[in-house]
Amino acid sequence: MTDDRDGMYMGLALELAEEAARQGEVPVGCVVVDQNGQVIGTGANRREADQDPLAHAEILAIAQAAHRTGFWRLEDTTLYVTLEPCPMCAGAILNARIPRVVYGAADPKAGAVRTLYALLSDNRLNHRCEVTEGVRADEASALLSGFFRDLRHQRKTPAGDF
Repeated sequence: MTDDRDGMYMGLALELAEEAARQGEVPVGCVVVDQNGQVIGTGANRREADQDPLAHAEILAIAQAAHRTGFWRLEDTTLYVTLEPCPMCAGAILNARIPRVVYGAADPKAGAVRTLYALLSDNRLNHRCEVTEGVRADEASALLSGFFRDLRHQRKTPAGDF
């Protein structure tokens, strides 16, 4: 896929992340695209809404894509996510056999693709992914930074004090 297509699909993931932020969720969005450019799975963080530690954007998008295709192997797809996947999500990506991952912002606290770990390229595992990092990273980082800045401000402001 071209950089233009990567930017376009990351834009869809950013829209999902923005919606997650409006819902009070950490703003991470994800889309899974098939070889024809069709979006077959979408997800945005829902851990708070669902009270589910597994409700990460990637997990939700992968599950939806598998459900829509009827196959757990998501070969010939690309996963776009606004934040570098964590170890759980990297494991799901590997188990779904997704061949390509594109992400926006690096995650210095839980990044399992390049920052802290390199799970998607580990030769000891039976599947590896092509990775493109940093696509629209400034936008993804700004969204995350703004969300956490606002959250810290809300916690410092007493109830009823505006």
